[in-house]
Amino acid sequence: MNSKKNLVLLGMMGVGKTKIGKFVAKKLNRKFFDIDRIIEEKNNMKIVDIFATKGETFFRSEEELISLECLKKNNSVISLGGGSFVNDKIRDKVLTSSVSFWIVVKNEVIKNRLKNNKNRPLVNKYGIKNIDELIKQRKKYYAQADFMINCEKLTLKEISDKIIKLI
Repeated sequence: MNSKKNLVLLGMMGVGKTKIGKFVAKKLNRKFFDIDRIIEEKNNMKIVDIFATKGETFFRSEEELISLECLKKNNSVISLGGGSFVNDKIRDKVLTSSVSFWIVVKNEVIKNRLKNNKNRPLVNKYGIKNIDELIKQRKKYYAQADFMINCEKLTLKEISDKIIKLI
């Protein structure tokens, strides 16, 4: 496998993509890009506020633009937002130019991590009880990733070792 390719982490909000991505990037001495954080910095507001003031359509447009820009780089670790991989352009670019990892934890773990988080606009919109439906809708997209990493009962080091071994 081309070691210069970007490593892209995808999956539902709350699975740990940012934490894992930072750890893997540091271990491999690569740049780390968190698409959601870049969107927040560019707009000088939290994602929940972007959704509230500018709407989801604006956010998804920003997400596409920034994701595609980051995906042009090489030798990076990129954490996509939970809904990014549903976007055809982003998904196609990831699948043709990067090595992708679907980060998986049980639905109950996701819901437990998100239940008190007011900074997740889709949790606010759907409610924590309905997150299962959102996960179900997105799974068919996530399943197209090159690798699935089940993170149940694994430490951050074990997860990153698994990713590094696969590349």
